[in-house]
Amino acid sequence: MVQIEAFKGLRYELGHVGALSDVIAPPYDVIGPELQDELYKNHPANVIRLILNRDEPGDETGDEKYDRSARALKQWQRDGIIQVETYPAVYVYHQQFEYAGQTFVRRGFMTRMKLEKLGEGNVYPHEETHSAIKADRLKLFNATKANVSQIFGIYPDESNQAQTLLENAIQGVTAIEATDHLGVLHRLWPVYDSKIIGELTETMNPRPMFIADGHHRYETAYNYREQLESEGLLTADHPAQSVLTMCVSMHDAGMIVLPTHRLFEGVAQYDSATLIQKLQGCFDVNTTGTGPSQAAAVWEQIEMEDQQSMIGLYCPVDDTWVVASLNDAGHTKMAEIAEDQSGDWQGLGVSLLHRLIMDTLLGEVDLPKPTYVHQVQEVVEELAADQDTNKFGLAALVMPATLGHIKAISEHGERMPAKSTYFYPKMLCGLVINPLT
Repeated sequence: MVQIEAFKGLRYELGHVGALSDVIAPPYDVIGPELQDELYKNHPANVIRLILNRDEPGDETGDEKYDRSARALKQWQRDGIIQVETYPAVYVYHQQFEYAGQTFVRRGFMTRMKLEKLGEGNVYPHEETHSAIKADRLKLFNATKANVSQIFGIYPDESNQAQTLLENAIQGVTAIEATDHLGVLHRLWPVYDSKIIGELTETMNPRPMFIADGHHRYETAYNYREQLESEGLLTADHPAQSVLTMCVSMHDAGMIVLPTHRLFEGVAQYDSATLIQKLQGCFDVNTTGTGPSQAAAVWEQIEMEDQQSMIGLYCPVDDTWVVASLNDAGHTKMAEIAEDQSGDWQGLGVSLLHRLIMDTLLGEVDLPKPTYVHQVQEVVEELAADQDTNKFGLAALVMPATLGHIKAISEHGERMPAKSTYFYPKMLCGLVINPLT
């Protein structure tokens, strides 16, 4: 049973900051140095100073940035720049965006969700996490005593019953709006009505929750809870019992999952004939054009087939694209080398790419982290730019895992390979902060 609750969030006072667009930011893990600098310049109270405070001259330990984040949050509260909500609320959150020539609106709501140890309840992860990132986020938790950014959870609700309750509640109410650096329009409505919140809680209680994004933040929130418990500071109603969560129905019309294509470094330089020879026992393979720009046609073919088992591979040596489709022998081989995984996991495009093709058939193990991109045009641009340097030995176009895969594989107690999914757009930080005191 998933337990959610309304809470008194911290929000920017627009009379102090002016445009909300000037003080918001995407999640810390998609912010590079250039965007970090840009966000610093946007406004002296931009949330970047909380979620990803930068190193400054004179820092000795590297931990000073967390203290600066904590001081900034306290100062902004004292100055009235950020104010606590008068009444407990849940926050309806819409994101309007363009993709592939279409306009989408993803609808959800932000709330507190009761923490539970992953694998022991109804909150399911789908990706692995890394200890270094969790250590960084735990330092921020301890300094700020707040969830400065939410996790992204998805839940089954075929009729969108939970979201409809909230949509009815905000009819005719003016939204709080912000536009991010990618042009995505974000709208927020606090909902205070205790009757509606009660109905929402009852509707959500029997549903499982699958973490779509923010695994590190969820596990860090749980670790922070455990830390407080070990220190004797955790009460039954302590806000650290929960984590700030954006909840979106898996059946919402705006829920799309983008692919994450790979460009591999540190691999042997394969020509198409050599690659085909290595793959053809497990895949039906054929060449399908030359040049980086051919990526668009290859991806169109893969999308039309809509099969996880079809992968596009680019060989820089002879500038040739190869399309590989798993055959019966490949199915048997994958079941053999990944016998500890479910059939759902074995059938993922990213599993086939990494476990069967890269690790087994090509013997390319312990590689540097690939360059990950989401748009085919990015693949074209990266490959075109690399023609003089030959940094990439192989590129791969691969289908994303679907929401159904996430549900099935999570319920098996498994986690997908890294970057199996990319949920677009990212949730904004700075719309609502969850205080943990």
